[in-house]
Amino acid sequence: MERANQTSPSHFILLGLSDVPLHQFICFFAFSLMYMVTVLGNILLIFVVIMTPSLHTPMYFFLSNLSVIDISFSCTIVPKVLVDTLSTDKSISFFECAIQMYIHLVLGATESMLLAVMAYDRFVAICKPLHYTTIMTYKFCVCLVVMSWSIGFINSLILVLPTLKLPFCGANHINHFFCEIPPLLHIACADTRLNEALLYISAGTIVMCLFFFILISYIHIMTTILKIHSLTESYKVFSTCASHLTVVTLYYGTIMFIYLRPYSMYYQNTDKIVSLLYTAVTPMLNPFIYSMRNKDFKGSIKNLNKQVTLQNLLYFGHRKKM
Repeated sequence: MERANQTSPSHFILLGLSDVPLHQFICFFAFSLMYMVTVLGNILLIFVVIMTPSLHTPMYFFLSNLSVIDISFSCTIVPKVLVDTLSTDKSISFFECAIQMYIHLVLGATESMLLAVMAYDRFVAICKPLHYTTIMTYKFCVCLVVMSWSIGFINSLILVLPTLKLPFCGANHINHFFCEIPPLLHIACADTRLNEALLYISAGTIVMCLFFFILISYIHIMTTILKIHSLTESYKVFSTCASHLTVVTLYYGTIMFIYLRPYSMYYQNTDKIVSLLYTAVTPMLNPFIYSMRNKDFKGSIKNLNKQVTLQNLLYFGHRKKM
């Protein structure tokens, strides 16, 4: 009997953001809107980059990969949230929970790496402009992206496997809207100090090291910008970095809050709101923050729109003559 009590449950119950009907309706509407905007916005970014030869640069290559991550983030979490919000059955199988947790951590670590890679790209472009084409070659950019994904897969494996081995003693109610490690540790009925240590090591090694790398890169960038005598030129250079700094601050701030606090400071309701920021809000905002304020990108959209309009006019004009 004692042995049976130590086994993991076959499924978990996700309590979601709220159990109040009005709040559930608001959550469903908000998540639906964010999901639609995230998917369409990031697909548009990828499409414009592919269709515009002038955007075939390292910066937009990394942005396209970031968009793939953002779409995957939303598709991994939001559809299940939408179903649970309307359904009375909020269960998720142990296997589905494990897959969701693994993919979510892969994407999170990969995005952290990719943001650091993009900071390095800006550093080389601004601080070493004469060597940019020789340093940021296509082969090197592909290697950086492959390295980012590889670290994401390995890191996720190291964190998820020990979590799945924990006994839950029949406790299967997760006070969260998706499967994440901190709330799972909260309901485990065993010593979780090893799991907490792995989380701290992972977050400290990946998140903090990358954050300081980005910080150092931008210190060099700001030093270079301050040396530019033309105020207009310095503002133009800084504006290319402002978007990236905004995303870094929002993303890394939320990740640090979730994974770098003492376990005793776990606040369920607050953590759900913070998790919402980096799993749903940031993926939605990324294409707008990075590209919609970028003149090159907006110019590419206008050119593509003109081409499509012209093709449609020629097509309908040809049909009218027939």
